[in-house]
Amino acid sequence: MSQTIRPSIQTLPKYVAGKPIEEVQRELGLDRVVKLASNENPLGASPHAIAAMQEAVTKIHLYPDASGYELRHAIAKFYSLESNQVVLGNGSDELLTLLGSVYLVPGTEIIVGDPTFVRYNAAATITGAKEVRVPLRDDMTHDLPAMAKALTEKTRLVFLPNPHNPTGTVVKKAEVDAFLNDLPKGAMLVLDEAYVEYAADLPDFPNGLDYVKDGKPVIALRTFSKGYGLAGIRIGYGLASPEVIDAMDRARPPFNANAVAQAGAVAALEDQSHVAASRKVNQEGLDRVAKIAADMGLRSIPSAANFICVDVQRDDKEVFDELLKRGVIVRAGGPLGLPQIIRVSIGTREEMDIFESAFREVMAATALTS
Repeated sequence: MSQTIRPSIQTLPKYVAGKPIEEVQRELGLDRVVKLASNENPLGASPHAIAAMQEAVTKIHLYPDASGYELRHAIAKFYSLESNQVVLGNGSDELLTLLGSVYLVPGTEIIVGDPTFVRYNAAATITGAKEVRVPLRDDMTHDLPAMAKALTEKTRLVFLPNPHNPTGTVVKKAEVDAFLNDLPKGAMLVLDEAYVEYAADLPDFPNGLDYVKDGKPVIALRTFSKGYGLAGIRIGYGLASPEVIDAMDRARPPFNANAVAQAGAVAALEDQSHVAASRKVNQEGLDRVAKIAADMGLRSIPSAANFICVDVQRDDKEVFDELLKRGVIVRAGGPLGLPQIIRVSIGTREEMDIFESAFREVMAATALTS
């Protein structure tokens, strides 16, 4: 049957997620495993969201509201937008695919940083578009002037995750403003703001919401997976002009946002105290890992997300494997385009205690790379 599969699909790499806890327990026979690999919220979901989802389960025999009326209106009200400026997705990942379906054809191009989140490549590859990669600066931020030079009449989408995945770095508002001035007609800036709840209060943060309200050629993609702790139910959303949202709605699969997810997201949005608590725990964790690294003479990359990258000056796969043996799951940087770096998601204080102990032990036992 392989001859019937499109060549672009055959060459598309599969997404590799962080190892599940259960898999590590099975493979290594460990009772206690701490997962700091997938940028999940260590506080979990708001109790209000959990209660709303439990109630929604009692009606699970019914199809969800295909339009997502309650959630779209709740999001619109929260951001002072109109409901026709909101599209829902099965996680914001689905919206990346939708953008490709709506805007990309063979002969068109997308522009991304290098390294960047791997799913942008899929949006181009599946549609036959070309991916143009622009290296990050030495400080691991996007080089927007260089990305502007890569713009052509073929450019349709520019993907800018801010904070960036996998580095956690941010770009400043002035840089984004200047970049938008260079954007050719027919192109759109995709601000992937999965981690915006951790970064929106930073000075000079280029909030995608503001660009949408100003009528700029921007779509802001956001999710309930990170700051709201709802990663397991897959619910994300996009904010853009009514024209863009209408096009995405036409391509969107019916019932893509399930009933439990819609109910949980509405309740989560109302509980901003939980988001604030998540932000506080996260900042404490970022500061702690940065200090651990500095104490050991290692460089960490300043992060505005819920993870932090540490240059271990060693084979990152070896450090990953040794941490895994001790029941700590992180991400090796090599597959993310960051050799000799590990990426550590922020966990609870207890989980970070376990990480610190294991990390110090591993670093003492492994050799520096010459």
